[in-house]
Amino acid sequence: MKIATYNVNGIKARLPRLIEWLTETQPDVVCLQELKSSDETLPIKDVEAAGYGGVWHGQKGFNGVAILARGAAPVEVQRGLEGDPEDVQSRYIEADVFGIRVAGIYLPNGNPQPGPKFDYKLAWMERLRKRAQALLAEEVPALIAGDFNVIPNDDDIYKPTAMADDALMQPESRAAYRRLLGDGWTDALRRRYPAGGVWTYWDYQAGAWQRDAGFRIDHLLLSPALADRLTDAGVDKDHRGREKASDHAATWIRLHDHRD
Repeated sequence: MKIATYNVNGIKARLPRLIEWLTETQPDVVCLQELKSSDETLPIKDVEAAGYGGVWHGQKGFNGVAILARGAAPVEVQRGLEGDPEDVQSRYIEADVFGIRVAGIYLPNGNPQPGPKFDYKLAWMERLRKRAQALLAEEVPALIAGDFNVIPNDDDIYKPTAMADDALMQPESRAAYRRLLGDGWTDALRRRYPAGGVWTYWDYQAGAWQRDAGFRIDHLLLSPALADRLTDAGVDKDHRGREKASDHAATWIRLHDHRD
């Protein structure tokens, strides 16, 4: 089974690239982020024509998350995180897919920091942790996948000093991410590439793609039951170099079937 996360940076603007990627790589489950589209204007029929059912949580102009399944319809469990009734941003969706509980997230960026946006990021991460702890307590095979907007380690970026003041690299952001791992989640790409040096994002500015000046912010965290099934992980880097591509590359894992 192949499961991927992909920040498309505007699903309508990137629709040809998304359909192309789905057709070429045929992942079984996909978490999408940054749809930048309301529920009413999402190109759901185009995705269904490519062979995928989905649950969607859109928002006009920014944010937005979805979970897709090849040849199946995910069963929605929850949208949004508890803990802040005034939070209306579309950043979390959870569904049951092929016997796995999948949580798709688009974690707040947090810039500029310090300030209210950074405070919101840290509070959101604490709310996510509470939901993640509940998933672990249920002892179901579970996955949290998406754009975490956290660069966990210095070897997850081409040049640590380049983003030293950014919210993505602040000690508080990293500590919140480590607390998730400490609760029992496994960073799949880190397990596959323990020495780091693997990027999932390249900015459009300053020739970042051409210089391979990237960093890793798209993560797939596995519950213990799924971590035992991990066989491979990687990044579909070549798709980032295509015309009018997202600034993220799809990041994926492979799991052996639980019946094996």
